[in-house]
Amino acid sequence: MTLVVRKYPVALQDSPVTAEVMQHLPHPSPAEHQRLLDKIKRLLKEKDAVLVAHYYVHEDLQRLAEETGGYVSDSLDMARFGHEHPAKTLVVAGVRFMGETAKILNPEKRVLMPTLEAECSLDLDCPADKFIPFCDAHPEREVVVYSNTSAAVKARADWVVTSSIAVKLVQHLHAQGRKILWAPDKYLGHYIQRQTGADMLIWDGSCVVHKEFKASAMRELKQKYPQAAILVHPESPAEVIAMADVVGSTSQLIAAARDLPNQQMIVATDNGIFYKMQQAAPGKQLIEAPTGGSGASCRSCGHCPWMAMNDLPGLARVLESGANEIRIPEDIRVRALRSTQRMLDFSAQLKRKVLGSGTA
Repeated sequence: MTLVVRKYPVALQDSPVTAEVMQHLPHPSPAEHQRLLDKIKRLLKEKDAVLVAHYYVHEDLQRLAEETGGYVSDSLDMARFGHEHPAKTLVVAGVRFMGETAKILNPEKRVLMPTLEAECSLDLDCPADKFIPFCDAHPEREVVVYSNTSAAVKARADWVVTSSIAVKLVQHLHAQGRKILWAPDKYLGHYIQRQTGADMLIWDGSCVVHKEFKASAMRELKQKYPQAAILVHPESPAEVIAMADVVGSTSQLIAAARDLPNQQMIVATDNGIFYKMQQAAPGKQLIEAPTGGSGASCRSCGHCPWMAMNDLPGLARVLESGANEIRIPEDIRVRALRSTQRMLDFSAQLKRKVLGSGTA
């Protein structure tokens, strides 16, 4: 059984438009760009800081993280790396919930972000003051929330998951006879329900990027590239997922691009992933999946407007000034830690099972 509840969203028209965000970012000259890179590398050493970047931020930040001993990955692996790294300061290039997750796991560390304006439409779609009473009205259900949520929402949840382990976790709970309350992404929730058969009550949120992918335009692109494999993130609409050769998290899609024999890939997720995907699959052609429009007729055009807010000048500023520090009330952090740590423990358990089976 699948039920869908009303969402309490920030209106989509209130979300930023990627093209406008990028237009207002500073565009340093090549010489200024190199000076910025040199300055940031020096500051990372001076501040005992490490840069952790998401696959969706600009490739300059991803490359810089790699060059300075930092890390580039999905939100689950970012959290793991930051938790295990000895640096006293974590600089998280991504969106706010990623910085909050780092702080939840590392209260003793200073967590900075290039900008605190980098939100997530899924987080905004699931405000704690609406979500918590809804959970309280359904005490018979296990509350499972996507990592793309605030610390306060995580604090109310029984489990936090990322897209890489969501299906496995719900399968585990379903096998125990648990009923699920899922939030916030409805497309991912429905995908999980179809895969598991679990009884799920699904919050009605969506990602501003993935909801724009259109099956009709995808079919036209597939006709143009008939040999291409279609790689789709599960936050996409069901009709887009139905066309996929591979459905998976960002890390899983990168692995698919590397491992599939196809020489062309149509990729339905944020185009920031192309930097690491091309590294993993050199020589293969990566093709952006079409969105519902272009220019003024789409808001993201395949790239998250909030991810686009992360840039080198912002990174240099926070390292120099200590601004944009993530702070979470301790009572909320402690409760959010329980559900977040369960995610990390469950993920580690899955990895041990894979290694034990000899299929790693």
